[in-house]
Amino acid sequence: MIGIAWRSICNRWPTALLAVLAIAMSVALILTVEKVRRDARSSFTQTVSGTDLIVGARSGAIQLLLYSVFRIGNATNNISWESVEDIKNRPAVDWLIPISLGDSHAGFRVVGTSKDYFTHFRYGDKQPLKIAKGAIFDDVFDAVIGSQVAAQLGYEVNTPIVVAHGTGSVALVEHDRQPFRVSGILAPTGTPVDQAVHVSLEGIEAMHVDWRNGAEVKGEGTDSDTIRRMDLKPAAVTALLVGLKSRAAVFREQRAINTYREEPLLAVLPGVALQQLWNLVGVAEKALLIVSICVVFAGLVNLMSVLLAGLNERRREMAVLRSAGARPGHVFLLLCIESTVLTLGGIIAGLALHYVLVALGSLFMQNQYGITIGLAPPDLTDLKILLAIAIAGLLAGTLPALQAYRKSLADGLTQRL
Repeated sequence: MIGIAWRSICNRWPTALLAVLAIAMSVALILTVEKVRRDARSSFTQTVSGTDLIVGARSGAIQLLLYSVFRIGNATNNISWESVEDIKNRPAVDWLIPISLGDSHAGFRVVGTSKDYFTHFRYGDKQPLKIAKGAIFDDVFDAVIGSQVAAQLGYEVNTPIVVAHGTGSVALVEHDRQPFRVSGILAPTGTPVDQAVHVSLEGIEAMHVDWRNGAEVKGEGTDSDTIRRMDLKPAAVTALLVGLKSRAAVFREQRAINTYREEPLLAVLPGVALQQLWNLVGVAEKALLIVSICVVFAGLVNLMSVLLAGLNERRREMAVLRSAGARPGHVFLLLCIESTVLTLGGIIAGLALHYVLVALGSLFMQNQYGITIGLAPPDLTDLKILLAIAIAGLLAGTLPALQAYRKSLADGLTQRL
């Protein structure tokens, strides 16, 4: 029966191919949506590890998490350096990483920070940052770039960098009077760190020496050596990553910072903020899943319609099989085998299309959002989805099979006018 079913499919290959393509696109869509959802969550979760509190100007927990860790969006205000020192000197604080944002280079965010960033920042399973080439910045105008910045722009150690004012992809105003130099290139992390240009806090102040109120003062052009001799202590930073000596003190320290009297500040726990983010995007995830299920259902309906539409053309074929000794049950089984073969063909083609989409889409997701989407064999969830689609494909063939089962031998041999 399998051989007969295969030859029958080959004789009707155009319509069979359309049914396979419909199922393949359905399988590729639902698997890709599920893959992106899982890997995006994993990538976001592994971006920062070992940080007890994120501190910024009072706004929202999700907004603070997005701009301080994922470099998405902008801060509503800055934190004064006096407040930074007050928080750093608290007895429960073990280490503190200041972060200053607001500039960019070729569309990549420039992150002003201290050397503590390379000492205490962790990602994934508490993995430290590693220098692949060069060294951490020592000079005011040194910069350490992420692996994606180096790969996309073709930069090496000692390559000059001109930082632009603002975070847009188009540089309208550049700090070309104080160019930086690449002192080091970080090893890949699969996080937004790969897409950042890291400079010292003093470097952020240095390139704004000749600026007043967010605009460059014409006629002023302080040379680099003079700038190096200046007091480049920052007046403010954008956010802080804080590590505590004991995690038991995290809620006490969070409350102390949130009720800080000198200026309105917000301290959030990264895990809690991430959970709020998942709750926010959960509706979109469910909507995408519903759309994917609807597409799968449409593919199975298309399979059923192909089999039903072909029944009238195959009346004589069924009659010949019946006259050759095939029982009604054999005809029923034949149609079920055909639907199963078409479904399995669609699943295999859908898997191949899924891996093509993931391979191409991973580059876009990594370059645009710093989210790592890796190629991997189907996991248990994927296998359950594929099994459900295979069973649904078999069930989709039962209605045409029942129609063929009920056709009599005389019906196939009767000439219709």
